[in-house]
Amino acid sequence: MWKYIGVKECNEFLLSLQLFNCNDQKKYLKTLYSISNNIENNYHIYKIKKRNGHLRTIYEPTPLLKTIQKNILNNILNNKQISKYATAYKKGLSLKDNVIPHLNKKIILKLDIKDFFESISFLDIYKSCFPIEYFPKSIGILLTKLCTYDEHLTQGSPTSSYISNLVMKDFDEIIGSFCEKENINYTRYSDDMTFSGDFNPSDIIKLVRKNLYKLGLMINNDKIHIIKYYKSQNVTGIIVNKKIQVAKTYRKKIRQEIYYIKKYGLNSHLKKLNIKDKEKYLNNLYGKILYVLQINNQDKEFINYKQFIKGQKK
Repeated sequence: MWKYIGVKECNEFLLSLQLFNCNDQKKYLKTLYSISNNIENNYHIYKIKKRNGHLRTIYEPTPLLKTIQKNILNNILNNKQISKYATAYKKGLSLKDNVIPHLNKKIILKLDIKDFFESISFLDIYKSCFPIEYFPKSIGILLTKLCTYDEHLTQGSPTSSYISNLVMKDFDEIIGSFCEKENINYTRYSDDMTFSGDFNPSDIIKLVRKNLYKLGLMINNDKIHIIKYYKSQNVTGIIVNKKIQVAKTYRKKIRQEIYYIKKYGLNSHLKKLNIKDKEKYLNNLYGKILYVLQINNQDKEFINYKQFIKGQKK
């Protein structure tokens, strides 16, 4: 389709995408090519500490690049269908949708993809998101550059999450189809894969390794977990043994905070914790309570906590 397209037609195609507001067409085109050719200068890179103490690298795009990426996401990528087995970064779905298929199962197998975003290659992004069937080659490459850093996905870009689902679509379909035939439940929440039912975990691990290898991806061997029904089965932070419920330790911490507020008063409690921003603290605690209720909206204890914190906020 694009075999005989010239520079003029490519530029017209790029203008039609309206990736940011600019009435000057020459300036619009020049800006896009300039950013794509100097992508390393359009990110602020910093590290944050993860819960396990390790550091995660965040690539924060400049305001203009972030605007461009949001428009790529909304105008191009969101129109592409992802696998039904992918439950993260999908409009209308929540964490709850990732755990419900694994409720009350004999065996749960949890696998993690090592260095997920950083290991998704430029070529796989180009093929999955901006293929030659729909985009002139030069435009597809330009759009891929605008969504990557050092030829890989980044944590911090608006486009990265949905792109990862598009790249993983064929993988999800292969694994999901096999699992359906074997009466195994499968979901993937970003880099977390969960399998449940009555099966031999080693068979699934072999299959996953083989198909990840085709994408240049690997299982994180330190995060292979096989959980039997008689132990606490945790799927992306949610307990799924008999009913879905937020982990006991998470709920206990909230319960303690509510107890101290009621016993000592909010101001005295915050003074002991050396917290000066009352509004921020209450909003944070309220958010934690809402998270518990999102998973189990019938939890009377946390419904009462919600009303209590609402009163404190007033």
